[in-house]
Amino acid sequence: MSEIDPNEPVPFTPAGDEAETLVSTLDRNRRTFAWKCGGLDAAGMAARLSPSTMTLGGLVKHMALIEDHYFTAMLAGREMPDVWHAYGGDDWEWRTASDDTPEELMALWRGAIARSRAAVAEALAGGGLGTLATKPTHWGATLNLRRILADLIEEYARHTGHADLIRESVDGLVGEDAPADV
Repeated sequence: MSEIDPNEPVPFTPAGDEAETLVSTLDRNRRTFAWKCGGLDAAGMAARLSPSTMTLGGLVKHMALIEDHYFTAMLAGREMPDVWHAYGGDDWEWRTASDDTPEELMALWRGAIARSRAAVAEALAGGGLGTLATKPTHWGATLNLRRILADLIEEYARHTGHADLIRESVDGLVGEDAPADV
């Protein structure tokens, strides 16, 4: 299974076609998110900024769920992995993240990304960015791969901003991109 290693630079496509640009932008956001959430102990993953109950651990588990929901289930039409069968409704991933170790959370997220990358590669090879998801959204819309990639870029951008604030409060780590020498 491939993993995201926040210590390895993700290739940036400065003048790629639409698919290369979307995929490399999503990977850049994933790498920055990994940098903001990685390398912490349980206390760091459970830190929060009052009055919010959001934690880095909750963000990691939420993004793993989002990856699997959009790419594994909706796009590829595959069953959600067993870990999600315990899903307990609204905010479950946020509420249960403290039950997992930082290593378990990061492994869950990395596994979801590996499945997402496989689903994206399959869709790009089959029908390109216009490939329609095999399952509709909960509101009944059928998204294409282009829309899903754009939605995930937005989701990561928003939550990386949350992670940035929480991480700064934990150990002072700040910045826009993971340094090349990290």
